[in-house]
Amino acid sequence: MGSKVVTFLRRSPRAFGRAALLATSVTILASAPACQAAPAEEVLMDASALMQLEARAATAQPKEQCFLYAELVHQLTETAGKQLAEGRSEEAGATLKRIDSVSQKIHVALARDTKRLKNAELILHHTSRRLLDMVHVASADDQQVLQSTLKRLDVVQAELLAQVFEH
Repeated sequence: MGSKVVTFLRRSPRAFGRAALLATSVTILASAPACQAAPAEEVLMDASALMQLEARAATAQPKEQCFLYAELVHQLTETAGKQLAEGRSEEAGATLKRIDSVSQKIHVALARDTKRLKNAELILHHTSRRLLDMVHVASADDQQVLQSTLKRLDVVQAELLAQVFEH
């Protein structure tokens, strides 16, 4: 078989170029670092930073609360993703329940005068996509919690989007 390849490459210099390009591409792809769950520039908040963000959102002006809670939901989702990837299902379940409760706070904050609605909607859109990605790779037990959290977040996102178009 090896002699057939050599004979083919001698007859067709173009095929040799393609083979070299293919070999180079495979080498580059094989040496590339593996993809990570969160973008490299995004740093996950630790538990104390998450608590501070939640306290800041709770005491913020009504105009800012929606955006700050959306940011908190985003950070919690990234944390839950990391916990699921590390196999810490119980902690991830607790984090997803926390996302659920913060989503309710976004719903309540929408009733007030809000600012940066579009930014909050974009954050929730990204967060919903991340949760959907997690549903596809999670265990059967985790999928149920993820799907219920995703449903609630989708309802809040739809309300937020309606608010954006209203203004």
